[in-house]
Amino acid sequence: MQPLRQRLTVLSDELDAAFERLNIEAKETELAGLDVRLADPDLWRDPTHAEQVTKQAASLRGQIEPWRLLVTQVADSVELLELGDETMIAELTEQIGHLETEYERLKKDLLFQGEYDDHAAILKLSAGAGGTDAQDWTEMLERMYVRWAEKTGMKTELIERSAAEEAGIKSATYGVSGPFAYGRLRSEHGVHRLVRLSPFNSDNLRQTSFALVEVMPEIDAPDEVELDDKDLKIDVYRAGGHGGQSVNTTDSAVRVTHLPTNTVVAIQNERSQLQNKETALKILRSKLAQMQMEQHAETLTDLRAGESASWGNQIRNYVLHPYTMVKDTRTKHEDRDTQGVLDGKIDGFIDAYLEHSSQIEN
Repeated sequence: MQPLRQRLTVLSDELDAAFERLNIEAKETELAGLDVRLADPDLWRDPTHAEQVTKQAASLRGQIEPWRLLVTQVADSVELLELGDETMIAELTEQIGHLETEYERLKKDLLFQGEYDDHAAILKLSAGAGGTDAQDWTEMLERMYVRWAEKTGMKTELIERSAAEEAGIKSATYGVSGPFAYGRLRSEHGVHRLVRLSPFNSDNLRQTSFALVEVMPEIDAPDEVELDDKDLKIDVYRAGGHGGQSVNTTDSAVRVTHLPTNTVVAIQNERSQLQNKETALKILRSKLAQMQMEQHAETLTDLRAGESASWGNQIRNYVLHPYTMVKDTRTKHEDRDTQGVLDGKIDGFIDAYLEHSSQIEN
């Protein structure tokens, strides 16, 4: 009995410390307020705002509920232990083992201490040098991240996608939501390099391709990153694409330029001009928040132009020939199961980056 009691005491103490570090009680108070707002019929008169509140509540719920459930289960185990029933020792021993394993899994949440780690993410993929091979590589990465999101219970929403002429994509932008979506995906921010035998080369020669992955915290609330109207240049133009009722017939596409940093966001799809403008401004806020973190700038006015994710910032190599290996240049974490990685098995790289970043910060 005594060893089990000690294990439960240690687990309870660690949970108390985790609750404090993760501000669980404050998040529960915030969630309760959001639930009150969601129950108000007036909120749904503005569907866009209501959707933002819904996403915010879902994110908080995803962060809180696993921890609250674990605390309840530990309390139940303590009660059973206090009954002193010798016939339940084997069952309790197994149960406490499961609780300790679950705590080890949840403990990764303690690594998410960044300002925006609990936010949803905006993921943008852009083809780099390498022509058709690079565009195909960019589509392979798109598939990898969508598969990863499916496996981890994250939700993806396609914002913009530009297909290439022969194969692959020129670019794609996704919204990714779920517990600590930005905190998990920020490890992917940078240039990804692929080495393989080209399927688009008649001589089947070895080809090196590059794709830029930009990961930004999704800034839904305008007051988180306040934009000054005088710093913005907004252009409206005719959307391009493959037809449709409104595409190519209305000036619905929107391009927003943040003049101080020369950061440009262009959105064109089959939505209204107003929706495109709102999406472009949201992505612009996200880009500026990411730049602010990269440049360690205190305010937007301290940002320098042209210093966001650059093509010189290579973070990971994917080698399919003459051998197979995926290796991160920052953490040195590697995986020889290249097909598994390209099918979305990237948690090893994410965890290694979180541990690496935590060690640097400490």
